[in-house]
Amino acid sequence: MNEKLNWTPENYDFKKFEERWHDFWHENDFFKVENQDTDKKFYYLNMFPYPSGEMHVGHGRNWLIGDAYCRYLIMHGYNVLNPMGYDAFGLPAENAAIDRGIHPKEWTFKNIETFRQQFRQWGVVFDWSRELATCTPEYYKWNQWLFIQFFNKELAYRKAAVVNWCYDCDTVLANEQVVDGACERCGSDVEKRDLTQWFFKITEYAQELLDDLDKLEFWPDRVKLMQRNWIGRSEGALLKFEVSELNEELEVFTTRPDTIFGATFMVLAPEHELVERITTLAQKSAVEEYKQAAAAKSDIDRQNVTREKTGIFTGGFAINPANGKKIPIWIADYVLMGYGTGAIMAVPAHDQRDFEFAKQFQLEITPVITEDGQPMQGSAMQEALEGSGMMVNSEQFDGLRAGKNTIKKFIDWFESNEKGESQINFRLRDWLISRQRYWGTPIPMIHCEECGIVPVPEEELPVVLPDVEFLGKKGLAEIPEFYECTCPKCGASARRDTDTMDTFVDSSWYFLRYISPKSDTEIFDSNAVNNWLPVDQYVGGIEHAILHLLYARFITKAVRDLGLINFDEPFKQLFTQGMITHMAYKSKSSGWVNPHDVDKNGNHKETGEKLHSEIAKMSKSKKNVVSPDEIIEEFGTDTERLYTLFMGPPEREIEWNSEGVRGAYRFLRRIWSVVILHREMVITGRGKKLDPASLDKDAKAVWNKLHQTIDSVSHDFKRFHFNTAVSALMEFTNSVNDYIAKASVKNEVLLSQSMEVLVKLISPICPFIGEELWRAIGFENSVLQGEWPIADPAGLVADEVEIPVQINGKLREALFLAADDSKDRKILEEQALALDGVKKRIEGKNVVRVIAVPGRLVNLVVK
Repeated sequence: MNEKLNWTPENYDFKKFEERWHDFWHENDFFKVENQDTDKKFYYLNMFPYPSGEMHVGHGRNWLIGDAYCRYLIMHGYNVLNPMGYDAFGLPAENAAIDRGIHPKEWTFKNIETFRQQFRQWGVVFDWSRELATCTPEYYKWNQWLFIQFFNKELAYRKAAVVNWCYDCDTVLANEQVVDGACERCGSDVEKRDLTQWFFKITEYAQELLDDLDKLEFWPDRVKLMQRNWIGRSEGALLKFEVSELNEELEVFTTRPDTIFGATFMVLAPEHELVERITTLAQKSAVEEYKQAAAAKSDIDRQNVTREKTGIFTGGFAINPANGKKIPIWIADYVLMGYGTGAIMAVPAHDQRDFEFAKQFQLEITPVITEDGQPMQGSAMQEALEGSGMMVNSEQFDGLRAGKNTIKKFIDWFESNEKGESQINFRLRDWLISRQRYWGTPIPMIHCEECGIVPVPEEELPVVLPDVEFLGKKGLAEIPEFYECTCPKCGASARRDTDTMDTFVDSSWYFLRYISPKSDTEIFDSNAVNNWLPVDQYVGGIEHAILHLLYARFITKAVRDLGLINFDEPFKQLFTQGMITHMAYKSKSSGWVNPHDVDKNGNHKETGEKLHSEIAKMSKSKKNVVSPDEIIEEFGTDTERLYTLFMGPPEREIEWNSEGVRGAYRFLRRIWSVVILHREMVITGRGKKLDPASLDKDAKAVWNKLHQTIDSVSHDFKRFHFNTAVSALMEFTNSVNDYIAKASVKNEVLLSQSMEVLVKLISPICPFIGEELWRAIGFENSVLQGEWPIADPAGLVADEVEIPVQINGKLREALFLAADDSKDRKILEEQALALDGVKKRIEGKNVVRVIAVPGRLVNLVVK
């Protein structure tokens, strides 16, 4: 890159110089680290992508954040590990392949190549020597190995269960993959089915997963709260109800055992195993009909508190263990098998849901807590009393105040009478990992009539997906050459398991594999993993708060217990970026419309129809995707990078704005122009000493602004506040331009330092112009090898401060005061009122109030 180039201030030829630098950083190994490079190490990781078609500018935000931050770290001398891989198995690729009549492998690797080219175009660089894809046998061999270790430790097991079934995707879904009663992938309604499936025993780690959230000091509170709620720890009691006419007990978990004397009926989930046995002949037909109706509803619908309560009496009865009363047993769809025991004791006087059910079916209501400790009639209640109060109608417990102490007394009483026991319950359910599709990791188990379920011998791994003509939704169960095998124990004919693993298994440990991605003898190098992990900074969307992040935490703990690693949590710091939205337009007759076909008034350019508009997540279906290609072609890659990081706080959702792109482009042209115009001065001034005390007033202001900018930009990078970093660079550039325009004699050394720092600070965000200008001002190495500037503490204290002066909240004038004077309220008020511009604006008006904020602003309230 030592070629002679013709740089001119007016010739911002981004196409020419951006192409020059596209491969430079990769070819020179700036982003490559060796496992032994653990001195001043930093493991940065973006959640790896699902390779599905082309990325749009919304996808780019995630990667541009990471690339800018890693460049910043490299300039600080860190050995930065920033690897890349692809979450390449799963239903979207399989469905896309079906639609196109090709194999999902072909579709996936075509998209991976597209992603590589887009990363190159964006100037986003990784340690490409560590690249992996989860759909390769070299990777999923270790999925299978891990599954077998879990099976041997009884963390992987198979059982019959009521599962979520997506008809359109033709497969089972985990509870976490059902969103508002629909498949998170395709949006279709989810139904319930009874199937035998494989599970990972995540509940074994429920308490540790909950407790260790307190260790995650640098995770967003929102994410930790979501996980805490999903794990859902409840303290209470497991009570035993004798079922009349059956020699069985019905167990119920409750957090309010102190309300047991008010339990006037019981409700079972329609799927509960006891339903069939307790249902009387007279009620059988109605109960079966109700069960079928409930099976067609999603869990979300069933738990909707606003809908009318439904249920059927089974004809069976249970005995209240506290008072011996016979109470009816109902089934209702608002009780789910996935929570507690699938049965509840209904206390309508003190639970609003039970209250509404009792009112609907005219069931008994018995208050056992009242505010004043006086008994009352249930028939007089208008709603459940769910607050605190005094115990009534509870025999020996009457007069006690309801609460923790009384609950403990009830539990002690149950335990002493062998009618119940203290119990901790979790909302978290075991992770269902079975999928009935082709494009996934085959589960490495064999079913033998003689030996039962037998793991595939580890030396025979991987169990490779059959390379056959793709069969669409049929899956491995339709491929005899795959499932026909012999038992590794007895040698008899057997059948391979034809389920594949949930793709969240692939993504639950990939960050460990990056350390030794080419190893074919071990899942990873434990010593190297223990040196590099936990990941120092993990970045991804908030939508992964429960699914991926919870599973990754569980797998990390389970792998630790296999003796492979020595840490408890996978990610030290977590940052969740917001999505980029864009205006979407819809026609009543023809559906979603491309924004290019819409005029400035929101009308269809061809038909004139007034279109419905909404700000929405970018998606191909809504035709509101903005392609990077069109931005880069007209304005350059650096412009897209700059605008993406400047448009707003990266953790927030924000709308893409074309005018903002143009503004970013104009700013880069200003930087180009001012640096190139003064490049000779920058070169000749380099290395010379600058005495701040000798500077005139205008030059000193620039010197102060220089070091304030270094300080603020450095601080902003640490916090991922790229938008305010860019804003500071814009202000500094304006200050330099103003100085150049005003100064009759320009300080060569000051301008040299200013231009050099400006190029360094902008380069992580806009690396192409950064490298080009770095060469233009006389350097032969990369700007990445230039040390990040350090602010002079003396420069952070300005001799003179600019104070905005507002009138009724609108900026009208500015004060320029000594730094000490700017902190004095009285001086601020007097000087603001003395400004000629202010006097003219308030002439004839009444100054109601003067609000002076020391060091910040003055606002005059006038009428």
